[in-house]
Amino acid sequence: MNAAQHADDTHVEDAHAAAGGHGEGEYDAGEVIIEHIANSPLDHPILHGPHIAGIDFSVTKHVMMLWLVAGFLFIVITLATRRFLAQERPIPAGFMNALDAVVQFVRDSMVRPNVGAKWVNTWTPLILTLFVFILTANAVGLVPMFEVLGLVDKAILHTSEESLLNSMLHGGATATANYNVTAALATITFFAIIVAGSLAHGFIAHWKNLVPHGLAWPIYILLIPIEVMGMFVKPFALTMRLAANMSGGHIAILAILSLVFIFNQQFGSPLLSMGVGAFVGVPLATGILALEIIVVLVQAYVFALLTSVFVGMAINVHH
Repeated sequence: MNAAQHADDTHVEDAHAAAGGHGEGEYDAGEVIIEHIANSPLDHPILHGPHIAGIDFSVTKHVMMLWLVAGFLFIVITLATRRFLAQERPIPAGFMNALDAVVQFVRDSMVRPNVGAKWVNTWTPLILTLFVFILTANAVGLVPMFEVLGLVDKAILHTSEESLLNSMLHGGATATANYNVTAALATITFFAIIVAGSLAHGFIAHWKNLVPHGLAWPIYILLIPIEVMGMFVKPFALTMRLAANMSGGHIAILAILSLVFIFNQQFGSPLLSMGVGAFVGVPLATGILALEIIVVLVQAYVFALLTSVFVGMAINVHH
């Protein structure tokens, strides 16, 4: 009986291995990639919170990163601005000079051409906030600070699985790779469009401006659903573009670096895997990382620019 049971167990294990199952201790590239870009798992939040109306209010890693980015920007920009205004003859220099250049760039290159001179001061603060916040969140995601903490923990600290530090190691640090985050940012754009049109033309007139005036009534049967659908397509496109671009680069880098462990696992040759890493993995990953630095800036620019374009379309109605 025991022999038969042992044979059955052996057969099941062989079938699992043939099907591509991973044995204990084997490197799973997919698991590593998902762990890096995903939010904290439900069993490893940073801080456990209450469940209200079926919503878990635990603080996950991406929530923590949003708070860190927002707090960092608030403190740094507030201190720099107050120091600048406290001068007897304010002249931008150093960090304040760079900040002033960013403000002028957003105002004169993004907002003014789209919303017009009348509304430029009204909408520049929102567009500037989106641009700076997304840019900083994107850039922070490229810094492997939690990976370094993980190495320090394994080599020196040896904290328990339930410790606060160990909880911070689960999940990725790029909050803008989370579709919930980008959807929230796009929702701000969605309501900004409605507010902009209502301020410029009145609430009722804004909705009337969704379609051209003076057309034959049968055309409105087709046109109105298309325009209403377009209202939701705009924030959806913003959501998908930002999250997909920010997660795609991390996936590519980790997939290339995983070749080192995959070759070592398949061929059992550390020398071969080191060669693959030195001559293939590291050069390709470095090139993609350089592209990621450009993507960090471009995606923040595109999100802010499209927001200003959509707000400008609601203000300056042309059919």
